[in-house]
Amino acid sequence: MPFSSLTDPVDIARAQAALDAAWDKIRPGLDTGQDLERERQRLAYIVANLVMIAIDDEDLMRRTLEKFRAHP
Repeated sequence: MPFSSLTDPVDIARAQAALDAAWDKIRPGLDTGQDLERERQRLAYIVANLVMIAIDDEDLMRRTLEKFRAHP
């Protein structure tokens, strides 16, 4: 699980909210032939890696989207 390393309930909530929001932005742009579950899982790992270094929720979302789009 991508968020298993997070122990603080606030961090877990931030990560889940960022994942859901980022997925809502990314999902419409994905091809129907792509493995959507794999892409969502990749996005979750990106969020988990960034949640502790992001300044705030907006920064977390921005960094997550940048990293996801930079490495298809």
